[in-house]
Amino acid sequence: MKKGVYSLLKAKFLIDDDSMKNWRFIVFIIILAIFMIANTQRFEQKVFKIAALTSEVKELRSEFVDRRSQLMKLRMESTVSAKMVAKEIFPSTVPPVKIKVKKEAEKGFLKKLWQ
Repeated sequence: MKKGVYSLLKAKFLIDDDSMKNWRFIVFIIILAIFMIANTQRFEQKVFKIAALTSEVKELRSEFVDRRSQLMKLRMESTVSAKMVAKEIFPSTVPPVKIKVKKEAEKGFLKKLWQ
C-alpha cells in the first residue's frame, strides 16, 4: 500500500513503459473538459441573448399599445371634426343614403344567340 501511494504521488504511471495509454486517457479527459466548458459558455450566451430579446419584445409591445391608443383617439369622430373646423369643413347634417345598383338578369345561352 505504501509503495502504491508513493508511486501515485511521484506520478510513475506517467513515465512507465506502458504510460502511453494513460497519456491518451488524460488527453481525452482534457479535451472533454474543454468541450464541456465551451458548451456551457455557448449556452450562457444564448440565455443572455434570450433575456435581452424578451425585454426588447416587452418594450416594443408596450410601445405598440401606446401607439394604438393614440390612433384610436385620432380616429374618433369628435377629434376629426374638431380638426376640420379649423379648415372650415363641417360635418354633414343630412344622414348618408345607401345607393343600390340593380343588375340586369343574365340572359340564357339561347336568348343571347337569337339577338
